[in-house]
Amino acid sequence: MRRERAPELFELDISTLAPGRDGSGVHAGRTIHVPWTMPGDRVLAMSQGQDRALPERWISRAPGRAAPACDHFERCGGCTAQHLPADDYASWKAGIAREAASRAGFPDAAIAPLSISPPRSRRRATLAAVLGASGVALGFHALARREIVDVSTCAILAPGIAALLPALREALLPALDRAARCDLAITLAENGLDVVVLGELDRARLSSLAALPDIARLSLGIDPEGEHELVALHRRPVIRFDGIAIEPPPHVFLQATVEGEQAIRDAMRAGLDGARRVAELFSGCGTLSLPLARERQVTAIDSNAAALAALDAAARAGGLGARLRVLRRDLARRPLVGEELEDFDAVVFDPPREGARDQAAALARSPVPRVVAVSCNPATFARDAALLREGGYRLDRLSPVDQFRWSPHLELVGCFSRPRTRRRG
Repeated sequence: MRRERAPELFELDISTLAPGRDGSGVHAGRTIHVPWTMPGDRVLAMSQGQDRALPERWISRAPGRAAPACDHFERCGGCTAQHLPADDYASWKAGIAREAASRAGFPDAAIAPLSISPPRSRRRATLAAVLGASGVALGFHALARREIVDVSTCAILAPGIAALLPALREALLPALDRAARCDLAITLAENGLDVVVLGELDRARLSSLAALPDIARLSLGIDPEGEHELVALHRRPVIRFDGIAIEPPPHVFLQATVEGEQAIRDAMRAGLDGARRVAELFSGCGTLSLPLARERQVTAIDSNAAALAALDAAARAGGLGARLRVLRRDLARRPLVGEELEDFDAVVFDPPREGARDQAAALARSPVPRVVAVSCNPATFARDAALLREGGYRLDRLSPVDQFRWSPHLELVGCFSRPRTRRRG
């Protein structure tokens, strides 16, 4: 059994900034990663396990550090890279894409320019809330700590969410007992906030929250499987995908920013090159399927029945019902294989963070000539892309999309192609 190291306080010179990682330096023969740092910093650091530490204070800061965009930086865990100058930041994010392509076996892949969502553009976020001695703290978790940082301003949230933080904080006061916690999953629709309260709270105590006029719909999360109980419906929330209106189910997956969604859509379209029959796997409620159906025959497949029902209703209302069909299927357990893939000119897949290993392996054995892989996890993207490479696909273009500004997260859109082949055994 490995013994945990006792916390250690030491001085550290930050010498490197690896793609997707914090600044790092070497102490006692070990590489130590420290958040909020960059090469040229010298910090007094407190160890947090084998290879991580938190800065206790800066002994000296690197010249050229950018001024943070938020007063809560270096306390809130939501952002870790506001201190990087713009060019260094873009290089840091582009490095994540290059590393993923190289790990997949495409070291010379064409990397598109980085698309960065602007500040204050996040339309979807989950905030944590706790009732303490001084009232409700509402915000994001501190990095590597259970503490919730009560945010008064935020450089990433869309103004339609940030402006309501004081009202949300006050409305949560009668809903929480001392030390009780909950999460608020908030989506900014075009006609108000769609809010889901996640936690074991009494519905009757949510009346103050339900009465807020800026909330279009309020739901209560009642189990880990994603079932939600409607608490209040003032207006049916409306989201538009490329101009097509949809009423999303509570807490459904959406891209974090409108700008990021558009960048992903543009990169995807560039990789389809005239394909007429497209399957979108892990389609959710239609972020990509609905725009595709304007000019193509689309089969949208997902395991979420509520998301598919919303997608189908939106397609019919938008006059796209003849071009789009939905199919419910758990692709993690039952990927599309063999003859099921033969009728498609292209396949688009956008799985959860764990990726789509079995589906990528099935595509590698299929005759499909074009594949567009969208991923929020560069590590699983690299694994799945390697499977496609083994099946004969080439990576024509990799587009990095930065929706989670000032964090290590990065979306990737890979466009793969090969000549159409007969189905492999």
